[in-house]
Amino acid sequence: MKRIFLIVLDSVGIGEMPDANVYGDEGSNTLAAAATSPSFSMPNMQKLGLFNIDGVSCRPAAENPTGAFARMTEVSKGKDTTIGHWEIAGINSTKPMPTYPNGFPLDLLEEFSRRTGRGVLCNRPYSGTEVIKDYGQEQQRTGALIVYTSADSVFQVAAHEDIVPVEELYKDCEIARKILTGENSVGRVIARPYIGTWPNYTRTTRRHDFSLRPPEVTMLDQLSDAGKDVIAVGKINDIFAGCGITEFTRTTGNDDGLEKTLALTKRDFNGLCFVNLVDFDMLYGHRNDVEGYAKGLTAVDKAIPGLLENMGPDDLLMFTADHGCDPSTPSTDHSREYTPWMIAGPKVKAGANLGTLPTFADIGATILDAFDVPQKITGTSRLTQILG
Repeated sequence: MKRIFLIVLDSVGIGEMPDANVYGDEGSNTLAAAATSPSFSMPNMQKLGLFNIDGVSCRPAAENPTGAFARMTEVSKGKDTTIGHWEIAGINSTKPMPTYPNGFPLDLLEEFSRRTGRGVLCNRPYSGTEVIKDYGQEQQRTGALIVYTSADSVFQVAAHEDIVPVEELYKDCEIARKILTGENSVGRVIARPYIGTWPNYTRTTRRHDFSLRPPEVTMLDQLSDAGKDVIAVGKINDIFAGCGITEFTRTTGNDDGLEKTLALTKRDFNGLCFVNLVDFDMLYGHRNDVEGYAKGLTAVDKAIPGLLENMGPDDLLMFTADHGCDPSTPSTDHSREYTPWMIAGPKVKAGANLGTLPTFADIGATILDAFDVPQKITGTSRLTQILG
């Protein structure tokens, strides 16, 4: 193949996995939850075969699907963004990343405060919008940093841009990233700047993630080492700490991500364009916004014809996800779910049902095979099943 576009619909799970009870996620089904909204409309995904995937029954299956499709099983221990993306790229995380339901150790925060020269507020799991509402005034008054977490392996730092300039906030997060090692190696340190006045604070688009470096070789490393382009769109560059990426562009949300991806489909390159559409997770899943989730999926569906129009004879367009985040459950956290894998392009075998696959890493293995790059990652290539 010449170009492959891999688009991660962040958190678009398609039903609970067998071990969902271990994670407290029984009954979760992100796609089915979004489909309850009257705003949900995905005729293009339906045509590709989304509703033909094993276990997906929230809309009628296509009689003659034009794409290839599969249900993907997460083998890694966790349901985190980082772990999900790493598995797509070929890493099986056998140990879950640390989480902090009772807040971070005090000695760790004392060291963070000493190195940054600022105090610390909160230190507990919190909603990102609620934490600035509850602690924002004190943060502005004292200049301390709001440190909070979630059910995921994250160390989040919020500060008002008028009190802590964004570049300083980024440096503070780099300090945290250096401190959080060993048993405290969280998946991501996240800078969360905000603006405005209480009670109408607004988080800005200048969020930045500081991730762990992948502990093993990934699909991205192998592609770039083989001389292929690896273009990251959205937070992909952050998730992989820049490893294996030859070019990246940040986005302000799904619409911007789709526009930039569409522009890349019109550009000549040889390799992978790896995209993350974050709004499903950040704006809709974590806020239990079923209507917003449905509208977001509908917007992606409307973009599919334009993306397909620009696929050349040796190109593939893929959609998948990294975990679930059911917006209809009491929880606002990620959910342990199967994910979809949709593949389209001129050479794709129409209606090829790959069934339920044992690991997300089959995606990375298939992409390496498509570019004739010898595989050093986990996973099994499904290329011969996909191509006509």
